[in-house]
Amino acid sequence: MLAALAIVAPGQALREGLDRIRQSGKGALIVVGDGPDVLEICSGGFLLDAGFSPQRLHEVAKMDGAIILAADGSRIARANVHLVPDPSVPTSETGTRHRTAERVARSLAVPVISVSESRDAITVYVGNQQRPLLPTAPLLARSNQALQTLEQYRNRLTATTAALSALEVEDLVTQRDVLNVLQRAETVRRIAEEIEAVIVELGADGRLVRLQLDELVGGIHDDRELIVRDYLASEADWTVEQALAALDHLDGDALLDPRGVARAIRLMGHAYDPDGALQPRGYRLLSRVPRLGEETIDQIVLQFGNLQKIMRVTPTELAEVTGMGESRARAVKENLARLAESSILDRYS
Repeated sequence: MLAALAIVAPGQALREGLDRIRQSGKGALIVVGDGPDVLEICSGGFLLDAGFSPQRLHEVAKMDGAIILAADGSRIARANVHLVPDPSVPTSETGTRHRTAERVARSLAVPVISVSESRDAITVYVGNQQRPLLPTAPLLARSNQALQTLEQYRNRLTATTAALSALEVEDLVTQRDVLNVLQRAETVRRIAEEIEAVIVELGADGRLVRLQLDELVGGIHDDRELIVRDYLASEADWTVEQALAALDHLDGDALLDPRGVARAIRLMGHAYDPDGALQPRGYRLLSRVPRLGEETIDQIVLQFGNLQKIMRVTPTELAEVTGMGESRARAVKENLARLAESSILDRYS
C-alpha cells in the first residue's frame, strides 16, 4: 500500500492526472500494471501504448471503461477497457466501479485506483487494503499532531535511557529498568512508522515533516538494538534479530505488559522478576566511545563478558584485545570514565 500511495502522492504526475479527473466531475477506474494477468481480465477497449501525461489521462478518462497503465506509470497501455474479474471474489463495495476495483486488487498483485463521480473522492486498492486519498491540509494536521505526540514520548525515552546509563555504571540495573526503556523505544518507533506512512501520502508536501521526524527519531533504532544485545539471554538458538522481530510483532496490549515483553525477547534471567538484577554486556556504552568500531566492541565484550569488568580492567589488560594498542586502550578507558561520570551527574543533577 505504501508503494502504491507513493506513486499517487502530491507532486507525482499520476496524482495530477487524478486530480484533473476529480475536479472535472468525472469518474475513472485505473489499473497500474499491464502484465499478462491483467490483460487476461480485459475485454474490448483500445490499445494506446502512449506516453503518460496528466493531460492524456484526463482525456482518456472521458471514455467509459477502465484505463490500463504500465507498471511504472510511464505509459497509458489501454483505455476504454471492460474489466472482468472473478465474480466470486468478495467485495464490501456497492458501486459498480468500486466493486470492480476491489475485486481486481484482491485477485491480482496490482494497485487499482477508483475516482468516484458521486463522492468526489479517490480510493486506492491494494490486495485486501483500501485507502482514500486525503487532501494535503488534513494530512499535515494529522502529521503535526503525531509529531507532537512523538516529541513527548521521545523526551520521556531520553530521560529513561539516561537513567539506565547511570544504573549500568553503578551496577544497579533491574529487569524493570530495561523493560521500561524497551517499551518506550518500541512505542516511539511505532509512532514514527505511522508518521512515515503519512509522509508517503504527502509526497512533495512532506519534506518539512520528514526533517522533523528524522530529528526526533535519530539513534532510536540503534539504541533499541544495543539494549537487546546487552540484555538478551545467552541462547544458541536465539539471535538479536529474532528478539527484535518478536518485539515488533507484539500488539499494543502485549507491549504494555512487561512480563510479556520479557518473555517475547527472552530477556536475560530465568524468570520474570521486576527487581531482578541484570548486568549489561556493555555494547551500548562502548558504542558511545568515539572511533571504536563494532568488531573491536565485539572483541572487548567477548573477552571481558560484562560492563563492570570492562570498567575495572586496566589499559594494559584492555590493550591485549585484538585490534587494540596501548594508546588506544588508554583513550578508551578515559572515554569510558567520562561517560560514567556524566551519566551519574545527569542522574543526580
